[in-house]
Amino acid sequence: MTTAERFAQARPRLLRLAYSELGGMGEAEDVVQEAWLRLERSDVDAIENLDGWLTTVVARLALDRLRSARARRETYVGPWLPEPLVSEDPADRVTLDESVSYALLTVLEQLSPAERTAFVLHEVFDVPFGEIADVVGRTPEAVRQLASRARRHVQSERPRFAASHDEHDRAVRAFAQAVAEGNLESLVAVLDPDVVWTSDGGGLAPAARRPMRGGTRVARAWATLSRKFVRDAIEITLNGRLALVLPSDDGHRAALSFVVSDGRITRIDAVRNPEKLRRLSECPH
Repeated sequence: MTTAERFAQARPRLLRLAYSELGGMGEAEDVVQEAWLRLERSDVDAIENLDGWLTTVVARLALDRLRSARARRETYVGPWLPEPLVSEDPADRVTLDESVSYALLTVLEQLSPAERTAFVLHEVFDVPFGEIADVVGRTPEAVRQLASRARRHVQSERPRFAASHDEHDRAVRAFAQAVAEGNLESLVAVLDPDVVWTSDGGGLAPAARRPMRGGTRVARAWATLSRKFVRDAIEITLNGRLALVLPSDDGHRAALSFVVSDGRITRIDAVRNPEKLRRLSECPH
């Protein structure tokens, strides 16, 4: 097998790794491409473990980008949400759920770059602490502590009762039907009392500058929206879970991702920033 073939074989995994660290597929592709360029300039025969070498290079490049991205996100207009990832193959659902679920990505945004890298590499991609230490520039024990802190934070933020695919789908469709019908009572019933609705327009599309919290408040806000847009919503699989794409009369669609726990929606993430929706181009408007 040629070097190019071996790299092509590793590329999907490397993309998932970079995407998990960065939350954006465009940047992930740039990182993986840079890893290929570095491989071309290297003595491949001297690399004992090519997969390990590529994992380390991609993780380091992603970490560098993540550190610089933190500064940019401080000036970002409104909340920053990860780019939703279109799942083209239903068989990807399990893989995506385990590695780059949207719910996990939103939680990882709250971690430091080093914590996020340690968590992704160890918990998601099963990389040993010794190898992670080379990536983040710390001792294996320090990396172990980073991963432990990150794991505790992720566990505290995850839903207490994770929904099955069927339960998730039922809640999302019940939400869409309630909004389309303008049924406030049904909306309140499908939303968790502590639901959080976050919108990301990035200053490029109209969106709320702060998250909205509370079942009744969120239900009333959705009930005031034009029912036509929700009736025309398109079901799509994003990051392995059923999501909705809403059309809009202002030229900016919204991709809605949901977190469901115990039969109710606990989180709604609405991405309207057009730069994060380019990969939805195959969806009708």
